[in-house]
Amino acid sequence: MNILAIDKRAQILNCLVEGCSMRSTSRLTGAAKKTVERMLVSAGTACADYLDKAMRNLNCKLLQVDEIWSFTYAKQKNVPQDMKENGEVGDTWTWVAIDAETKLIPCWHIGKRGAPDAYQFINDLAERLAGRVQLTSDGLKAYVEAVEGAFGAEIDYAQLVKLYGNEIGTGEVRYSPPVCTGARKKCIMGSPDKTLISTSHVERQNLTLRMSNRRFTRLTNAFSKKLENHKHAAAIHFMNYNFCRVHQTLRVTPAMEAGLTDHVWTLAEVVALIQD
Repeated sequence: MNILAIDKRAQILNCLVEGCSMRSTSRLTGAAKKTVERMLVSAGTACADYLDKAMRNLNCKLLQVDEIWSFTYAKQKNVPQDMKENGEVGDTWTWVAIDAETKLIPCWHIGKRGAPDAYQFINDLAERLAGRVQLTSDGLKAYVEAVEGAFGAEIDYAQLVKLYGNEIGTGEVRYSPPVCTGARKKCIMGSPDKTLISTSHVERQNLTLRMSNRRFTRLTNAFSKKLENHKHAAAIHFMNYNFCRVHQTLRVTPAMEAGLTDHVWTLAEVVALIQD
């Protein structure tokens, strides 16, 4: 089998992390669509494996978590009856954690929006931390038991519950979210600093994810057809975000700010992680 040169594979990766679909990546790079898909799988696997090993014993202090919606194969209401029991189609939620100080994303999880996935996500997060942290989430009830089970009493945990007005209007107006009329800070465990209770950074990361990853773009046909490929695309995004993309506020990458590396990674270095 012919193996593409590193610069060619880096070019394909560059298109994928800049929001191009697999078909447009194929047109831009001249690579076959099957080649682009194989690159997505191999790079996604390599990135997930590397991040799993690198994101350990982290000295994060101020964490925020949130979930971002997308769908796989079809929206939940359009899933065929014979596929209703298939957990890999329909609504797909990406759970994301971010360090508000270094902007590092220590972990993420892709699944449904229920207690089992909350438990798996929060337990994964807890295993990666070196010490006590302050954690803020939205008002999703599944977080409470998950955080208590993973951290016990060794955490300062609060929820930021946003209040919204009634959704009104028709036509293009209905695509806009309801107006946020306020927010309530709710201390759940420990002694969180109320001035630091926020989900702004993780919500901004959600926007970055939607802008950078074509599969998360709303109101288009650029959704994932297979959950496996959805996970690979997310792994490539988070690798690029942590190690390759200079944060505009920090002027370095999140991984550099967190002390995980001493330089800005190139996509060629990411390609080098792939085991052919």
